[in-house]
Amino acid sequence: MTAIDPVQLDQSTGEPENRLLQNIKDYTAMSFALLWQRQAIFLATTILTGFFFNPINALLFYGTILICEAQDLMLAKRVPRLRPDQHKAIAMMVTWILLNTILSSIAICLYTVSVAFSQPTGGHFTPLFFLFAAALFAAMNNHQFVWAMIVRLSLYGVSFMVIVVKDIWVERPGLSSDLWLQFFTVVFVMYFLIDCSLVFLKLYRRNLEQLEKLKEEHERTKAAYIAKSQFISTVSHELRTPLTSIKGSLDLINTGALGEIPEPMQNIIHLATKNSERLASLINDVLDIQKMEAGEMRYQEGKIDVHDLVREAISHNLGYVCAHNVEIVEDIRGNDKVYIRGDASRLLQVLANMISNAAKFSFDGGKVTVGCRTRGAKIRIFVKDQGIGIPKNCRDKVFDRFSQIDSSDERHAGGTGLGMHISKEIIEHFDGNIDYKSVLGKGTVFFIDLPILTAVSTGNKGRSRTLNFGATQQSSPPAAQAIANKTGIHPG
Repeated sequence: MTAIDPVQLDQSTGEPENRLLQNIKDYTAMSFALLWQRQAIFLATTILTGFFFNPINALLFYGTILICEAQDLMLAKRVPRLRPDQHKAIAMMVTWILLNTILSSIAICLYTVSVAFSQPTGGHFTPLFFLFAAALFAAMNNHQFVWAMIVRLSLYGVSFMVIVVKDIWVERPGLSSDLWLQFFTVVFVMYFLIDCSLVFLKLYRRNLEQLEKLKEEHERTKAAYIAKSQFISTVSHELRTPLTSIKGSLDLINTGALGEIPEPMQNIIHLATKNSERLASLINDVLDIQKMEAGEMRYQEGKIDVHDLVREAISHNLGYVCAHNVEIVEDIRGNDKVYIRGDASRLLQVLANMISNAAKFSFDGGKVTVGCRTRGAKIRIFVKDQGIGIPKNCRDKVFDRFSQIDSSDERHAGGTGLGMHISKEIIEHFDGNIDYKSVLGKGTVFFIDLPILTAVSTGNKGRSRTLNFGATQQSSPPAAQAIANKTGIHPG
């Protein structure tokens, strides 16, 4: 988009056809938008002048205007389909627009002049006002296409002069006569209309220039974003290759396959293993964010047993939870197997984020409860802890990218700040919802609600079990309820 008239060539781009096409698109769009407003004005003019003057002439005028309006409507519908490379079609469209503008302007001018000529000398308030209204309407709404505005204002100006000069020519009054006052008033009105049209034209051009700058800036931003995305993707993949070798080597050392680790080296090896895992998690999170932004995130959807999903999530994260000296409790409620549709690996990733956060922000010896319960047509999967809790008004930070809640009571608060943001994107992809409830100093429960596919009765009783450092201990459902009563946070 630019802001020049159809024949002006911007030397910086050298694409006058594009600018001309944009001008006529804006012009016809405005013409279409004001269609009913113009019809109301023309109909009111026809009724008013038809009642006080010649009704036959009024009907002829309105019929001609309707033909012009119908032609304008057809042109307005054809213009959006034009392309910048269709030079002949654009030139033909400009010709048709100008011809139709000339026809409608002549119809308005001839009718107002005929009304003025049917009045006594000097009594031309009604036709002059109609001309003024038509010219002001053109100045305000035809500035997108300069030549159409010039045509209308020129023809209306000629009509103004014909009406007032005819009276002066017939009466030959002195300079102090009201007819000369009318003449000079018309000259002033014409100057006012031209000035108004220039103001609207400048505003239109300025807006288009600003839009063009915004468009160019947007294109530069897109290019920078693509370059950034490619850089992050390349660097992440390049980092993953040596990191895989480092982690593999550390795993071999930790398993004792290369011999017993000397005691002075154990802490160093443990630290290296822990940080390599953190780095791998960071790289995976960054790659996931990159895929989501680029719309390249791939999901392998299938039918998932929620009970099995919860147990698998507990099993996968048992070691991490135990490393933080925290127990993990399974709390599957209900007697029926519940199925959802989703990507099991991605949902396990979500649960891993929720469980790891619960473990990191729990106190020593605390409990993390992982379970599910049905809620109407949805299943709620929850992870509840007895940790430090989340302050109020932090919901945006929890699910924002690279954001963590700053609190002096936090312990083991390392992480990328991406986990919950990624989790939110994954859950919303499957038409679900993720949220949390928290009581500061008592704990937090994160939960996800997903649509249920089917529910098949299996006769299994709901149960709760405690897993601690690999050992399994049986406990009853009231134990989980006791935890909820203690913290004041209920997953449902």
